[in-house]
Amino acid sequence: MTIPALLSNLAPARLTANAPLAPFTTFRIGGPADWLYEATSADDLAAAITAARAADLPWFVLGLGANVLIGDRGFRGLVIRNRAASHTLSADGVLWSESGAVIGDLVLDTVRAGFSGLEHYVGIPSTVGGALWQNLHFLSPAPERERTMFISEVFDSCEILSQEGERKTVNAEYIRFGYDDTVFHHRRDVVLSARFQLTKGDPFRLHQILQENLSWRGSRHPWLQVHPSAGSIFKKIEGVGAGRLIDQCGLKGYRVGDAQISHIHANIMVNLGQATAADVRALIAHAQTAVKDKFGYELSPEIGFIGDF
Repeated sequence: MTIPALLSNLAPARLTANAPLAPFTTFRIGGPADWLYEATSADDLAAAITAARAADLPWFVLGLGANVLIGDRGFRGLVIRNRAASHTLSADGVLWSESGAVIGDLVLDTVRAGFSGLEHYVGIPSTVGGALWQNLHFLSPAPERERTMFISEVFDSCEILSQEGERKTVNAEYIRFGYDDTVFHHRRDVVLSARFQLTKGDPFRLHQILQENLSWRGSRHPWLQVHPSAGSIFKKIEGVGAGRLIDQCGLKGYRVGDAQISHIHANIMVNLGQATAADVRALIAHAQTAVKDKFGYELSPEIGFIGDF
């Protein structure tokens, strides 16, 4: 496949034609991209997006590949895998990180340094860019902090490449953090790097929180290494719970092909080995119909559907 002229300035060793995307998603599902590029810095990420825009080539930025379902026929255009992961932590708790850094790595680095703010998100597969896109959150199991923690609580600012092609630094007011929602759902802005303000904490207590949260998640979520998934499939229904409704329809364990509603969490669908995007879409439709018919609620997917199905 001939490289589009406007992509020729990207590092050729990191540009691959007809690249399977399934290995780069937590669902392990997805056909090939026409082009896959690995961006290794914020500048590199911005250059790849700018080149794709100039070439009028469809593009998509992929982090850890959670919360997405990629079509079986793949993606016609350029997929930019965000591997920009440089980060620094100052003595006063300011964490600066490029948007491809993995939240799990930042959790360990900041806890080891004795800073609190990210420990709540241990075990959640996400990059910094993905965390800001979704306003990453976690319902803490501990009685003294039994509430939903949001990444926006420690957010300071971020540098973006706007949909108009401008690099600029923006604050929380611009991002409009909501529940599973930010400005990035409504504009094609891309986070290049971000700053977070952390606070000093007791390392012993921080490690205890890590253990509590990992134990809680492990008892309620399927293990990704054994049962790949995209995380929660449907948006939260306040006061009811999408998973509870699906469970009450008796659908835990229900499967289409190799896609199955988890026995552990009814709002999570898992790949038993050879699931296709078509299997998952059929399973989603079945759950929606069952819940609508029995309870009258409309289940709305929170995952992104990417590419050709």
